[in-house]
Amino acid sequence: MSGGPVEVSVVLPSYNEEATIENTVETTLDTLESFLPPDSFEVIVAEDGCDDRTPEIADRMSERDSRVRHFHSDERLGRGGALNRAFESANGETLVYFDTDLATDMNHLEELVESVRSGDYDFATGSRWMPENVANRPAKRDVASRGFNGLTRLFLQSDLRDHQCGFKAFDRSALFDVLEGVEDNHWFWDTEVLVRAQRKGYKIKEFSVDWTPKGDTKVDLVRDVFGMGSQIGRCWWEFSVEPRITRGVSISVGILLTIIAVMLMGKYLPLGKVLNQMESANLALVGAAAVIYVFSWPLRGARYKNILEELGFTESVGFLTGAIFISQTGNLVFPARLGDGVRAYVMKARRNIPYPSGFASLAVERVFDLLTITVLAGVVLIGLTVTGQAADIVQAITGAKHAEAARTAVYVAAGVGVAAIAAVGVIVASARSDSNLVRSLMTKISSDSYANHVAGIVERFTGDVQTVASDRAAFARVGASSLAIWSLDVLTAILVLVAFPSVSLDPITLVAIGFFAVSVGNLAKVLPLSPGGVGLYEAAFTVFVAGLTPISWEVALGAAILDHAVKNIVTLVGGVGSMFSLNVSLTQAVEEGRDVSVEEPASLDD
Repeated sequence: MSGGPVEVSVVLPSYNEEATIENTVETTLDTLESFLPPDSFEVIVAEDGCDDRTPEIADRMSERDSRVRHFHSDERLGRGGALNRAFESANGETLVYFDTDLATDMNHLEELVESVRSGDYDFATGSRWMPENVANRPAKRDVASRGFNGLTRLFLQSDLRDHQCGFKAFDRSALFDVLEGVEDNHWFWDTEVLVRAQRKGYKIKEFSVDWTPKGDTKVDLVRDVFGMGSQIGRCWWEFSVEPRITRGVSISVGILLTIIAVMLMGKYLPLGKVLNQMESANLALVGAAAVIYVFSWPLRGARYKNILEELGFTESVGFLTGAIFISQTGNLVFPARLGDGVRAYVMKARRNIPYPSGFASLAVERVFDLLTITVLAGVVLIGLTVTGQAADIVQAITGAKHAEAARTAVYVAAGVGVAAIAAVGVIVASARSDSNLVRSLMTKISSDSYANHVAGIVERFTGDVQTVASDRAAFARVGASSLAIWSLDVLTAILVLVAFPSVSLDPITLVAIGFFAVSVGNLAKVLPLSPGGVGLYEAAFTVFVAGLTPISWEVALGAAILDHAVKNIVTLVGGVGSMFSLNVSLTQAVEEGRDVSVEEPASLDD
């Protein structure tokens, strides 16, 4: 039924409610009729991908009563998604929703509706946590609800006591004004709507309701921990942190952190000994390391060429290598990874490749970097375990008396390696298959709609791989070039490490430590705290090398500084040369690139 103009639209978000939906709709109609004219309201069953008889029952009710409408969705939209869809098609100026289990006493419905319909408030919400009427809840619900609402008030500066009570009313224009900024489509939807409404200055009424828990509830790891917790963090970052991260602040913080790091190093580390160790390094090996690292850059250009060809663009390896050089130089010069948008700008300005395609190709490249690092680390872990090297390394660190602990650590490491490779296998298989392997695995972990949300995040990750996975040859080329690029990166670090006279590790241990130290160091650089990750890379590299080998802290730190310096110098020389060759102003490229708002994963490149 399409319905006509009404004053009030009540939405009932429904998922597998065949046992209760008919009674809920009839109770809603009767309650609304008790204080509203019979033709002034409508009831919408927002059925969210049900696999029971709910759709059939909702259709029958809508045919029987013109005030009842049924919206069907073949796929789960999540509670927020189902509400958004229904409210967009609702005819009323006052929009209402409540949970179909009728846990909230329907005697409160008139107060809820009239609070907004009268114009006194823009939003109204029932509350189970008002001082005069605290709901009697099972312990596991009580603790979870108090904790969530407390964190919301603390981090998001909300004045409300209960954000998740499924009993709310909205002024239509106010709600849609707020919904422009709401990102969540699942259980956090209620909270985000109310928090954003407060920040916009809308009048909100929170009133006490009688509430009786219906059925059982289960603590869901995906929804309650990953979902709700991460959403509080996302909003806190957007409201409290992001507005303060201006370019000036980023540069100042980056410089300050670098100064503090140097001061702390001078106080707690023997920098004189570090410099002495660096002076003793074999310059021929350091030079060989620089040459090897230079060879990795044309491979980056060739890989980028293969990725762009799958998007329908053909460019020369030389030009693409130059574009990568310029963008990574931007990341070295400017903090907060402001160089990340430079490559898309160069592609647009010099080859007229649209910004979306430029960022999409960059995302694919970075996904392959992450997959490659994961596979390499996993292979190294398994290899060390099989050869017995892992046990020797762990026992050398912990001592002979901890042999049992060493064996346990080795088994755990091998398990992590197998799990890492298996995870990559699932992602790649999903990207190359028509069947949705990621979603099927996620739904086995959690039946909640937030599992679909998490699966969607992973699917976007696999979707980047899908860009090249459809072509077997292209997939093989990009994968092989990624392995070659990171292998050369590791080989550079290994040559720098063995350039120090006191380093004498067997080849297997040296290769393993090289892969881990470089991987951890580059992951640390994801944090946008300093230009080029200076300090972050060195710290992670040093901790790993010195912690897992007999190599001293002075040598490990000296090798980390020298390795990163070699890579950054090559990047700067290549970047400056590319800027002259392509006639690109780095400052202009950064300014233009940062204006393009595109969500993308953080870079692992130097």
